[in-house]
Amino acid sequence: MSRFIDKVAIITGAAGGIGSAAARRLVAEGARVMLVDLDESALQELSTELGSATRWCRADVSNADDCQNYLQQTLDNWEKLDVLLANAGIEGVVKPLHEYPNEIFNKVMQVNVHGVWNALQQAMPVMAKTGGGSIVITSSVAGLQGAAGMSAYVTSKHAVVGLMRSAAIEGAPHNVRVNTVNPAPIETRMMRSLEREMSAENPEAVHDQLGQAIPFGRYGSAEEVASMLLYLGSEDSSYCTGGTYTVDGAMSSG
Repeated sequence: MSRFIDKVAIITGAAGGIGSAAARRLVAEGARVMLVDLDESALQELSTELGSATRWCRADVSNADDCQNYLQQTLDNWEKLDVLLANAGIEGVVKPLHEYPNEIFNKVMQVNVHGVWNALQQAMPVMAKTGGGSIVITSSVAGLQGAAGMSAYVTSKHAVVGLMRSAAIEGAPHNVRVNTVNPAPIETRMMRSLEREMSAENPEAVHDQLGQAIPFGRYGSAEEVASMLLYLGSEDSSYCTGGTYTVDGAMSSG
């Protein structure tokens, strides 16, 4: 497939499991991609792997100036932006709400919500000037339902669904589409961290229990999420905007 020939994309959180899987797929389908993350060494390694179709920019997505910088670098290199995958996010810790540290709650909100806010605020006008584009925000099944011990993460992932719905309405007259992807647990570093938070002594048991609670009986893969990200980023989904798209093995249906 070559759905992204002559398309320019930005991926935030590009060094993570889902971000890097999406980057590989985008480049394979013809896109030029700006890779954005805090992990500079991982960005360099991924860009080297993917070659001349990529550039990279170290950025804290919660910082508006950093957001302006990665957007400007994209425009300096390729003069436009067609696809934004607002994928960066952190998990926080697992604690009851009354014990949850304020500073960690605030950090999760800054990265997961303000990071998306900054991206939307700055990328939407750029897309509108050049005929439109597609923005896909990585939310979670935690953006559709609650989870004990994860108040910050759940709140942040609900919040970006609200941002998406407002942005989709505002973007529609300019052909700027905005959607969320809402994955179940995925085989990534984030889930390894959460499993250890839930049981430092036996994280493997947590993995098994969570997997068995999903009707499909397993976690998803980063590549399965990337498939949905690319569908929503492409013209295959040209009439799709304002939607929440689950990649969850029926987890949110129960």
